[in-house]
Amino acid sequence: MSKKKQTEAEEVKEEKTGEASEETVEEEEKAAPETEAKPEEQPAAEKSGEKEPEAKPQSGELAAMNDKYLRLCAEYDNFRKRTQKEKDAIYADVRANTLISFLPVYDNLVRALNQPTEDEAYKKGVEMIMAQFRATMEKLGVTEMDCLGKKFDPAFHNAVMHVDDEEKGENEIVEVFQQGFMLGDKVVRFAMVKVAN
Repeated sequence: MSKKKQTEAEEVKEEKTGEASEETVEEEEKAAPETEAKPEEQPAAEKSGEKEPEAKPQSGELAAMNDKYLRLCAEYDNFRKRTQKEKDAIYADVRANTLISFLPVYDNLVRALNQPTEDEAYKKGVEMIMAQFRATMEKLGVTEMDCLGKKFDPAFHNAVMHVDDEEKGENEIVEVFQQGFMLGDKVVRFAMVKVAN
């Protein structure tokens, strides 16, 4: 081969390798923006070298503590209500038991008022005591049952006698032997009555 041809072949070779190297440089430049992130686009945490705090374990602990707190509050509220109900029930029971102790005094005053007497001062004195006793009972919230002429109700009355009377209605109370008392909605003493028909 002549020198001229050799130099031409070398020049062609150099041109081909030059074109190839230019193409590879252009391809590398195109690929570089896709793979490398610009410094402006990097997250702030990466710039400063800090890591993001893990929120999952802390939020789980917080939820568990919050649940525990709510349960404790509910338990305390239930305890407070239950204690208040027990106090009210104990107070009502003690009051009812105390009143039951005084009811025989009431019965004796009723018997004394029903006895005929010629001593007006004695009769007036017993009436005054009875009025004072009834006023005290009312202040304590105790009421007498109104039974005479009413229908018999086993929730309030204790029937000790039965009589057939066509003039009276069915299960009508015709006589009260012992007065019944109530403390609010609670029966302190059942009324002892005679029932017709």
